[in-house]
Amino acid sequence: MIGYVTLGTNDMDKAGKFYDELLGTIGAGRFMEMDGFIAWAVSPDSPGLSIIKPFDGNAASVGNGVMVAITLDSKEKVDAFHAKALELGAKDEGAVGLRGDTFYAGYFRDLDGNKLNAFCMTSAD
Repeated sequence: MIGYVTLGTNDMDKAGKFYDELLGTIGAGRFMEMDGFIAWAVSPDSPGLSIIKPFDGNAASVGNGVMVAITLDSKEKVDAFHAKALELGAKDEGAVGLRGDTFYAGYFRDLDGNKLNAFCMTSAD
């Protein structure tokens, strides 16, 4: 259903390096790039994540209540992705763990303050 998600940034170089390393851990790479815009995906026909300098020329800001969720296929991958984000300078917004019976997730804010999470669905024990 979702084609891509775009996050605003005030520092393309810094954000580009952050997402190159972080999204590289799950096999995503840059597939589109132009002045003030970079997009990553696992393949061009899969959902993507992009960063952009705001079109209106104002500073990028974080949307209150807005979050991007990255789906992974195991708890171990969620753990590793969350840890990598923190290693790259992201701020922890909720330690990795179970929420409810089957939703396993870890939350963080990127270098610009955008909120993301990595999650997987598990079987109820």
